Amino acid sequence: MFDAMDFGFLFDPTRKLFSIGYRVSDNSLDPSSYDLLASEARLTSFIAIAKGDVPSTHWFHLGRALTPVDRGSALVSWSGSMFEYLMPALVMRSPSGSLLGQTYHLIVRRQRKYGTERGVPWGVSESAYNARDLELTYQYSNFGVPGLGLKRGLSEDVVVAPYATALAAMIDPEAAAQNFVRLTEAGASGRYGFYEALDYTATRVPEDQRVAVVRAYMAHHQGMSLVALANVLHEGVMRGRFHAEPRMQATELLLQERTPRDVLVARPRVEEVRAVANVRDLVPPVLRRFTSPHDATPGIHLLSNGRYVVMVTTAGSGYSHWRDLAVTRWREDRTRDAWGTYVFLRDAHSGQVWSAAYQPSGVEPDSYEVAFSEDHVEIRRRDGAIATTLEVVVSPEHDAEVRRVSITNLGLRTREIELTSYAEIVLAPPAADAAHPAFSNLFVQTEFAPELGALLATRRPRSHGEPQVWAAHVVVAEGETVGELQYETDRARFLGRGRGIRTPMSVIDGHPLSNTVGAVLDPIVSLRRRVRLAPGASARVTFSTLIAPSRDEALALADEYNNPATFERAATLAWTQAQVQLHHLSIDPDEAYLFQELASQILYSDPTLRPSATVLTRNTRGPSALWRHGISGDMPIVLVRIDEPEDQGIVRQLLRAHEYWRMKRLAVDLVILNEQAPSYAQDLQASLEAQLRTSQSRLRHEGHEPSGSVFILRGDLISAEDRILLQTAARAVLLSRRGTLAEQVVRQPRSEAALVPLARRQPATNSLDVLPPRPDLEFFNGLGGFAADGREYVTILGEGQWTPAPWINVIANPSFGFQVSESGSGYTWSLNSRENQLTPWSNDPVSDPPGETIYVRDEDSGELWGPTVLPIREEAWPYIARHGQGYSRFEHASHGLSLHLLQFVPLEDPIKISRLTIENHSGRSRRLSVTAYVEWVLGVSRSASAPFVVTESRPGNKNDARTQRLEQRVRWSRGLCRPRRAPNARGRVIERSFLAATAPSTILYRSNEGTDSLGRSAPASTRALPCRRRLSCVRAAAPRSSFSSARQRPRRRRGR
Repeated sequence: MFDAMDFGFLFDPTRKLFSIGYRVSDNSLDPSSYDLLASEARLTSFIAIAKGDVPSTHWFHLGRALTPVDRGSALVSWSGSMFEYLMPALVMRSPSGSLLGQTYHLIVRRQRKYGTERGVPWGVSESAYNARDLELTYQYSNFGVPGLGLKRGLSEDVVVAPYATALAAMIDPEAAAQNFVRLTEAGASGRYGFYEALDYTATRVPEDQRVAVVRAYMAHHQGMSLVALANVLHEGVMRGRFHAEPRMQATELLLQERTPRDVLVARPRVEEVRAVANVRDLVPPVLRRFTSPHDATPGIHLLSNGRYVVMVTTAGSGYSHWRDLAVTRWREDRTRDAWGTYVFLRDAHSGQVWSAAYQPSGVEPDSYEVAFSEDHVEIRRRDGAIATTLEVVVSPEHDAEVRRVSITNLGLRTREIELTSYAEIVLAPPAADAAHPAFSNLFVQTEFAPELGALLATRRPRSHGEPQVWAAHVVVAEGETVGELQYETDRARFLGRGRGIRTPMSVIDGHPLSNTVGAVLDPIVSLRRRVRLAPGASARVTFSTLIAPSRDEALALADEYNNPATFERAATLAWTQAQVQLHHLSIDPDEAYLFQELASQILYSDPTLRPSATVLTRNTRGPSALWRHGISGDMPIVLVRIDEPEDQGIVRQLLRAHEYWRMKRLAVDLVILNEQAPSYAQDLQASLEAQLRTSQSRLRHEGHEPSGSVFILRGDLISAEDRILLQTAARAVLLSRRGTLAEQVVRQPRSEAALVPLARRQPATNSLDVLPPRPDLEFFNGLGGFAADGREYVTILGEGQWTPAPWINVIANPSFGFQVSESGSGYTWSLNSRENQLTPWSNDPVSDPPGETIYVRDEDSGELWGPTVLPIREEAWPYIARHGQGYSRFEHASHGLSLHLLQFVPLEDPIKISRLTIENHSGRSRRLSVTAYVEWVLGVSRSASAPFVVTESRPGNKNDARTQRLEQRVRWSRGLCRPRRAPNARGRVIERSFLAATAPSTILYRSNEGTDSLGRSAPASTRALPCRRRLSCVRAAAPRSSFSSARQRPRRRRGR
């Protein structure tokens, strides 16, 4: 075999050097050559000369440049690696005093010194390092010591290979033995020997860690280690066998070469040698940090393994999706931001309640910090003597999210803390859940696996062939636990009727979880553990949510994640996958930071990058006008406008951003509008299309399902109306003339931070309050009964009383209507109760949150309340609701005032009238303000229509100075309506009032001062006494003709 090897075909007879390879495709040698004596290829040169394949003169054509090392000179290699210098020494001798022998000792000494300078074990050579491809295979490169190699950038990486120490053992056995000890202490020793490498390079090491272990074994390097150690232990036995061959003996003279006196000296690069500062100082980790959850637009972060994605906001809210299914319920709400997966904490002794993040409890912490990294989210807060850290990761190997809460008791007494998880389980497409959540909930069934302490949930199939999906929720605690595991899957039992996620009965009141499972009507997953913390002690509680296609697989995953060590493994793999994904997409951490920032404005509508109200007002088209360009309008749109070829950098960045968002399963349509002046060449259009083809071809290999598309439109081929439509539809509009993507996203002035909510003053019971007499009711059931000969149903809610479900009254004429419950909640519609909602319907029988309400505030005391049970309930005073045919009345007496609210719809006009009557029983003058609050929809979904509402302030009735009108237009129409126009007016109550309604649909408010109970003018002396005032509120939709597709002018109605 030895004689059969022919090296001649790799030899370049002109240059007298070996080529680094042979090109089979064109039968030619590679132009690059091995031209240095300090190279692993000198073993090939020596054997080829000994065999006679190449002339001996070849040996003297190898470069012999020297570099100063300590007080001597050593041969220069290409990369300064141990492999280049010492691999041939496994079988080739280096006579004492020879050039090679001196080089060996000097470079080992230099390697040791370099390790000391870096503060790491020594031994740098080519090896695998802590970067992987899409198959998670470690990448390989040549690493070396600056000053020994000609290669640039050697100081940028610090990778230590244990096999390099084994090679050096042939030169300095004692130093090698000591280094092996250091390598073992650093974690380099594995089950089958030393691992491939230790990577100390800052950009490839997880935060808060010093080193990343490359947990692999390369046969080549393991084999060299065995041969080197055999030479050390058996006095060069392998070199003796090699030189026993007569032809090798005949060539040994080449190895006797001494160090010449006059020789070319290669000075080391100054910048390479000096770059030996602490390894962690090379590149700081890129993190997005926040110190407040109160930004006007929530900052978000996306974590994904390509199938399962978690979005987390700075307040701890967000969503979890698996493929195209919503795992947990979420709605876009930049004001409240109160949807997601949460962990409540409660002190078992004091009853104090807070959250692992800011939401959902809303308790202000003493300190708060959020850190978004590419692979995980970390939220730290401190509440008194308790410090908590919430860490969130998505496992790359399973469809699972893991949330670990670390608790530390910084106080001087023992504390017992209850940790309770909460998530509203969906397991359906987000659009289907948003359309009818109560109906969607009916198909979810839960169960408990006692042997694993896991909750299981699945959606019963509604059709044959519909694939099943199972979710599991499991908790594992590290530390001293108290009591048994508790669980809950019934949202009504967890929250309590009339309560929201901020004040759940099971947490605030300290009630134990009911351990209810089955076909609950409103499913959640909730697990509770209690831990005991001695002074200075810490505990960790990990909650995991898992998705699987079958019950058995879900149980198997629950068993695997019922282990505290699983979080560390998931976190390590998540970090590795994050580096792989960024490397594959050629995205650096700074760009990923930028793309996540822009994603915040895609998921939560933010005016920062949207066009002005002037542009939105000019729009007259709906999403159907986008169809001619192939754009559905169902996904968020990012629009970039470009007119110069030299500004294509922002387009390239956005194409990478689009790929990044697809990897994170964020569906976005990227629209590139080419506004270059028309020309025959169309060079910009051709260049943009070429970039898109290149980007999309790479994207097809991602293996992820498509979500969102890229469109290139020519500005000279679209109308001015379509240009305005694109800007109206876009969540972000970027102009290439305004600079780079970073300049437009990060450096834009942000919306003002939201005000920190103040604690509401608790009212005191006033003994002077005149409580309304309890009406005489028929068939009274403890909550309500019939009155007025059965024409009214009256509900009376005293302290702690709630109806088991909302008892509603539907009030409508043929073209307009509303529904209202006994708590005052409900919604208003026009023409179609689903497609044309004016105000939102929660479809939530548990909390029944109102979308429209009236507040009364005492301007002197600051007390706030209203005529209805929700949104502010005063337990000390009863509430009376009367549902009649065509009307509803609400009565409430407190604070020395009686409030009477009447709501009805006229027989013909599309108007909802709300009349509030206030009676003063306190015996003193009162300064009150009345605020009408409305969350407008004007469509199917509030989140879909809200970004397209434009408001204007106009005078009301020109003959009545007491009215003011806010006129609003919705410039985005789907389905049966054209863009709607909605005026809204505000008037005053008594002498100072503030009537506000956020916007679109017609609202007219009028304050009737100085009238008696029948609305007649009262004498002047009577008007001076603030004993009784009436506020009439009129809410109206535009005339019916304005909602149709007809173009005729709406007919005026008399008496409007």
